[in-house]
Amino acid sequence: MGLKAGHQRKGRGAGPGAGQQRKGRGAGPGAAREDGRQRSPARRTPPLTYLPFAERPLRRIPQLLTGLALYGFSIALTVRAALGVNPWAVLNQGLERHTPLSFGALTTLVGAAVLALWIPLRQRPAFGTFANIALVGAVADAGLWLVPEPAGLPARIALLTAGILLNGFSIAVYVGARFGPGPRDGLMTGLTAATGRSLRTVRTGIELAVLAAGWLLGGTVGVGTVLYAVAVGPVAQFSVPRWAYAPRRTAA
Repeated sequence: MGLKAGHQRKGRGAGPGAGQQRKGRGAGPGAAREDGRQRSPARRTPPLTYLPFAERPLRRIPQLLTGLALYGFSIALTVRAALGVNPWAVLNQGLERHTPLSFGALTTLVGAAVLALWIPLRQRPAFGTFANIALVGAVADAGLWLVPEPAGLPARIALLTAGILLNGFSIAVYVGARFGPGPRDGLMTGLTAATGRSLRTVRTGIELAVLAAGWLLGGTVGVGTVLYAVAVGPVAQFSVPRWAYAPRRTAA
């Protein structure tokens, strides 16, 4: 009789039902939801640091060039909209009022100053940085030649909206190729890595700070300037996870 009772106790502890219950408790819907919460935190900015040129260049170079071309074209759209230049142009306008230098010369000098800010952020110029300098301006000029001046406010608003959306998207595309960002975008990625803040927060903070400085110096601020400052960061943040290149894992 004792043997039988012992057998029953063993069966209760090791039977299929008990095993399924223990398994179910560990992997039931509640556990799945809890696991989901752990694996699905707020979207974080993926790595955007420079990768060696030899890392799949045939895959990454077209992405870089496409992103830079779209970036330059987006600038042309916002200029044609004539509803306010971007915050960096406002800063250059303000500096132009207080120096004998031209707008173009100030653009170059401000870019060099921003590059100097890379040093404490441990950023360094790379292939993408120089490609940015060489291509964006040329494509912007081509875009200004191709896109006619809009007739009427609705068309200008449409151009401004398209330009801002395309600008944020193109930042994600070319920076996501991980060949190195341009001067101003490198400040964004460097601060994002150094502070742990989201790309959206960092980019918006930079644009608003530059906008305020340019306005205080006498630069012209339009509705498009403010919209660009507050919108381009969120658009880039949304697009980066979809375009940030991830290296292939090698077999162990």
